[in-house]
Amino acid sequence: MLNMVPFRRNNLNKAEDYFAPFYGRIIDDNFLSSMNYMHESFKVDLKETDENYLVEADLPGTKREDIDIDFNNNSLVISAKRDESSEERKEDYVRRERHYGEFRRSFHIDNVDEDKINASFSDGILKITLPKLTKGKSNRRKIEIN
Repeated sequence: MLNMVPFRRNNLNKAEDYFAPFYGRIIDDNFLSSMNYMHESFKVDLKETDENYLVEADLPGTKREDIDIDFNNNSLVISAKRDESSEERKEDYVRRERHYGEFRRSFHIDNVDEDKINASFSDGILKITLPKLTKGKSNRRKIEIN
């Protein structure tokens, strides 16, 4: 029965050639990279000193009014919205792209004086200072493994 259907390698190549421009156009238009961009979160550094916790979040392209910071039940929640658009005009076409995303990160942080939390936003970097209730080193000790 296999002899009844001719198999030619060239037929497969033609099918690949037919779909190649479509896939090439998607990749050239950065379609896949823009989809990844929308689902990414923002990067955060969390540092502890004797007096406080320092949080630095990278939020480039975000406006100050689109950032929300909440601290409730020892949980710090940073939320941000990003809405960017770009337009490129060339000879016979116009290309417009919009990127919209909502991002949220949360952290559990104990021993924080909620009334003295301070935040600033400059050059796309959000800095939050969370002063500790109990100053000095915490009651931590290194446990040896037997």
